Amino acid sequence: MRRRWLKAGALLTPTAALAAAAESAMPARPPVSPQELAADEGYWQSVAAQYDIKQDVAMMDNAYWGSMARPVMEAYQRHVADANRGNSYYGRLQFPAEFESARQRAALALGVSADEIAFTRGATEALQVLISGYNRLQPGDVVLCADIDYDNMITTMHWLKQRRGVEVVSIAMPEPATYEAVVDSYAQAMARYPGLKLMLLTHVNHRNGMVLPVAEISRMARERGIDAIVDTAHGFGQLDMRIPDLQADFAGINLHKWIGAPVGVGAIYIRRGRVRAIDPYMGEDDRGDVRTRVHTGTLNFAAYVTLPLALDLHEQVGVAYKQARLARLRNRWLDAVRDVSGLELLASSDPRLSSAIASFRLRGRTSMADNNALARRLLKEHGVFTVPRDGLAAGACVRATPSIFTSEAQVDKLSEALRQVAA
Repeated sequence: MRRRWLKAGALLTPTAALAAAAESAMPARPPVSPQELAADEGYWQSVAAQYDIKQDVAMMDNAYWGSMARPVMEAYQRHVADANRGNSYYGRLQFPAEFESARQRAALALGVSADEIAFTRGATEALQVLISGYNRLQPGDVVLCADIDYDNMITTMHWLKQRRGVEVVSIAMPEPATYEAVVDSYAQAMARYPGLKLMLLTHVNHRNGMVLPVAEISRMARERGIDAIVDTAHGFGQLDMRIPDLQADFAGINLHKWIGAPVGVGAIYIRRGRVRAIDPYMGEDDRGDVRTRVHTGTLNFAAYVTLPLALDLHEQVGVAYKQARLARLRNRWLDAVRDVSGLELLASSDPRLSSAIASFRLRGRTSMADNNALARRLLKEHGVFTVPRDGLAAGACVRATPSIFTSEAQVDKLSEALRQVAA
């Protein structure tokens, strides 16, 4: 992928030395299937060697943001120094072309055209722009969100009642979830609320990691004249997909979670021809350009210039191979504790609904206080770092998420800790 982009004449990295570093950073991928490579612990140890990760705990919260591989971190530090040295000369004369080159490179990875995306500081900023700026609503219309949606996005959806005068309804996902039951939950909501005009769909939710059948739900919505705004903060980069696969016209994207770009890099996607459904940012001139929908101000120059290198390394490993490895690690710890009677697992066994993220709680312990205590105990007594999550209709839980630098020994440490705590 990187060589094809270089042939197109775009500048991906500031020096040939950095490009060569990217080329040699990750180990050569053997010519085997993703499932076969997922079990090759030696290969993944070589990948993990490219990361400087805290080793005195088993790091099982890798869904907050993704650590940069060493070549990306070194490039980022170099870009920080270059921007600092060049000051406004760099910011005004050099950075704009590099920024546009990064946007072109990101569009290629996302599977869209560059005129359909603009950079943001993350998925939250992108989704707040899309939800607050969506101007096809009239007083009395209905908008929908769910218990699996991200907290800030739920808040923004409810703010539409003040901003647009709409009715906000919320649904809860069935537990345990099945593919058919999840799709039916949205189908029933569409039938129940004939005034429904806008839905928030979370591709992979941050609470229990369920993968929402976004494409199927989006197609159902389109047939009824309902727009969908998709939160793919945890989808793109973790799952083998591209943005058009979502079948939605609007999406918020993170590039610092599963791609391994510097923190503070995301994107907003608006399908070509739909940009005027989103208001320009606070009175900006409406040129029909997606970039007029968000205005961040002075950017972290180095973060965006480093993005192409992070995408190069991401594609060297291969997203299908990443997904298979993450699924293997997730299933390894889940399978090891399925017979523990005192433990409740919030994780689908259907691979269509599964991501790297899965959650658990002690049976009957559904309060946030219970799960805060459980996460603290796992860290203090067993050296396993997880994170409690709240917001599901069924109650709070603790989330565990491996990364591509996570070893089988580390997930085994989690499963053994859970056995002891549940006992």
